[in-house]
Amino acid sequence: MTPDLFADQPAEPTTEILSEGALLLRQFATAKAQDLLSEIRQITAAAPMRHMKTPGGHTMSVAMSCCGSWGWVTDTRGYRYQAEDPCSGAPWPAMPSIFADLARSAACAAGYPDFTPNACLINCYEPGAKMGLHQDKDERDLSQPIVSVSLGLPQVFQFGGLTRSERPIKIPLGHGDVVVWGGPSRLRYHGVLTLKAGAHSLTGPRRYNLTFRCAR
Repeated sequence: MTPDLFADQPAEPTTEILSEGALLLRQFATAKAQDLLSEIRQITAAAPMRHMKTPGGHTMSVAMSCCGSWGWVTDTRGYRYQAEDPCSGAPWPAMPSIFADLARSAACAAGYPDFTPNACLINCYEPGAKMGLHQDKDERDLSQPIVSVSLGLPQVFQFGGLTRSERPIKIPLGHGDVVVWGGPSRLRYHGVLTLKAGAHSLTGPRRYNLTFRCAR
């Protein structure tokens, strides 16, 4: 039975299998949340959040920034990774060690011991923001998994199949939950439904998502 979106999360971390190669690690990042949020504030002071445009000219409802050797960018020229922040021309802020350590430990817990992230997308959701179903396929090495960390308000994660037409399952994600997918699930479609209004003790009216990847 799917838990209620706003129900309390378990007191201890638990693991749920979503599909072959995809796991949900509930509350895996909770103990480090305050330190993660502190690092997000420092990163976004140097590389502010921005609403990027898709190649079709649509402005994304999610505000984004990046850290690491590579940052993910979308504009009228397409989707890509690049080493410089297009807003400043400077390199993206370095990935904090607490980010990289968390991503590696989550990947290892999910069965991917060799994951070394070099890109972290920082997404900020405010009420009304969402992310449509999509595949993460701009990375050169698709043998590496994706590690996704939720902080703040709860939001419903959609995890679909290898084609857009397959009906996705809906999974409520809470503060500190981490989803890892790779292997046969690496190119599954995924997204999140519209964020509902609320207030979280650490993030206020918003949710942050850290998505770790090996871009190059």
